Amino acid sequence: MSKIKLTTVRFKGTTEQEKKLRAELRAIKEMPGNLMPALQTAQEIYGYLPIEVQKIVAEELNVPLEEVFGVATFYSQFSLNPKGEHAVAVCLGTACYVKGSGDVFNKLAAELGLSDGATTSDGKFSLCSTRCIGCCGLAPVMTIGDDVYGKLSPADVPGILAKYRD
Repeated sequence: MSKIKLTTVRFKGTTEQEKKLRAELRAIKEMPGNLMPALQTAQEIYGYLPIEVQKIVAEELNVPLEEVFGVATFYSQFSLNPKGEHAVAVCLGTACYVKGSGDVFNKLAAELGLSDGATTSDGKFSLCSTRCIGCCGLAPVMTIGDDVYGKLSPADVPGILAKYRD
């Protein structure tokens, strides 16, 4: 079982975001199976699901906070931590891993000073490991936002990151 990493970044939600979320949740409340669409909506509005947002969801849907947290932590589509301006993901699926993606991931972690699932203190980069992203022919592969980089080696990492550091 993996550890849940909670952020130490201060929550910066706005009044406008909260009003929008509450309005959306009132519309979703009567739907059967409303918790998943509620959390998806909340993550679209805030970009992640901090405890403050989970409390709003629990309150508006009249469900226990523990249930909201359980769903938010069970499904990989949800994030409890804010994503960086540049979300870096490294495929550790079988094809990529056997071609060295573990070394690429370790180089990225060292270059960014991050562990898996973490975000830099300036909010510029976040790093996460993923499983197959469907680019096995380019193994090993990483993405930065919508940009895909394939046939990587650890030596490629500094040059790629330099494009996003400016």
